[in-house]
Amino acid sequence: MRRHVQRKAWAGRFADASHPAVEAFTSSLAFDKRLALYDIQGSVAHCRMLVKQKILTRAEGEKILKGLDSIKQELQRGTFPFLPSDEDIHMAIERRLMEKLGPVGGKLHTARSRNDQVLLDVRLYLRDEIAAIQRLCQSLQRQLVRLAKRHAGTVMPGYTHLQRAQPVLLAHHLLAYYEMLERDRARLQQCSERVNVLPLGAGALAGTTLPIDRHYVARLLRFPRVSENSLDTVADRDFVVEFLAACAILAMHLSRLAEELVLWASSEFAFIELPDAFATGSSMMPQKKNPDVPELVRGKTGRVYGNLFALLTVLKGLPLSYNRDLQEDKEPLFDTVDTVKGVLGVLTAMLPHVTFRTDRLREAARGGFLLATDVAEYLVEKGMPFRRAHEIVGKVVRWCLEEDKQLEELSLAEWRRFSPLFEADLLGRLTPEAAVDRRRSYGGTARVQVQRRLRAIGEGK
Repeated sequence: MRRHVQRKAWAGRFADASHPAVEAFTSSLAFDKRLALYDIQGSVAHCRMLVKQKILTRAEGEKILKGLDSIKQELQRGTFPFLPSDEDIHMAIERRLMEKLGPVGGKLHTARSRNDQVLLDVRLYLRDEIAAIQRLCQSLQRQLVRLAKRHAGTVMPGYTHLQRAQPVLLAHHLLAYYEMLERDRARLQQCSERVNVLPLGAGALAGTTLPIDRHYVARLLRFPRVSENSLDTVADRDFVVEFLAACAILAMHLSRLAEELVLWASSEFAFIELPDAFATGSSMMPQKKNPDVPELVRGKTGRVYGNLFALLTVLKGLPLSYNRDLQEDKEPLFDTVDTVKGVLGVLTAMLPHVTFRTDRLREAARGGFLLATDVAEYLVEKGMPFRRAHEIVGKVVRWCLEEDKQLEELSLAEWRRFSPLFEADLLGRLTPEAAVDRRRSYGGTARVQVQRRLRAIGEGK
């Protein structure tokens, strides 16, 4: 006995309706609903082109455009009548259009396939989302710049191997993340250029025999380029992979920032105090204040990485051109967009309320032989080869460890035990502030260089 269900677009070829298990397994409606308004946008442009090319009459085109506008309003109001048999958002909209218009509604799909239609929707969607993520990156950058200006004179220890290495300005450290985000924005912009290519008109895989005008559609939808090869067009998900890769790098940068916030909030570092509104407590230990927000930022980075590798795995063995495997591109894409936007949003909201314990930062920058390189470079200024200077200062550090002294505590007589080149002018250099300000090489941590960069950032906005 045959089941009576909503007829599929390909029903003419099949004697039996789809099995309910197949309906459920193949449906993408649950997650591709977010493409609905982009589907309407693309369909409007496609309809206008069909009328221009006299493939549809003007009356048919006007009727279809009114029907699409009515469906758009239903979608925006949340009154669109979805059916269990709607396989995806594209078929749902086409089904609704035919309910409203009758057979003329079926003319909208002339000269296009779901293959190029879906790609158009994804490209329109991703073009907007890339712009939104770039704006969120800029918002986080602005917070970093504000913090850098607020702490323009705060000295802290810089680290290598998670060990104190040399003194730096906190502003310089914060602006390092500004630079990372600047590269992220540039990568997203380059990705957007490859997203911004019109796929509509490639058809199922080979184009169409009908006299369409793809360049006219491109102008209507503000695509600067039209895809060149129909086979490549419907099989291409490079632009999605590239976006996911750019987001993976962005998420990695945000995770590094989050890791430092976690470390700095610990009692071992005690460099910052996280705001209560962005921390949580323990269900068992009353004293705890946990850095859950930055910890979740770290954790969500794994999701973004996983989405990239999921799509790469889907694509790695696909022959040309379209295969249904490609339906699996959307959930990784949508999840990455949501995750990255969420992470950027919460970090931007939290950072202005982080309290930096400047006294603790300054204290940590003193002692610990952080000025050893400055002493070696002092000897270089006196004409000594750097490797010899490195060796001498290493001996000084070893002697200090044996005598339980810091470099700043040594008298000139004690310095001269190791080299006659040490003179009284060395003693004035042995403060973190002096060490920072002497690092005036371009891009260095000296206040003059940090201020130069802050001015350049301000002028660039």
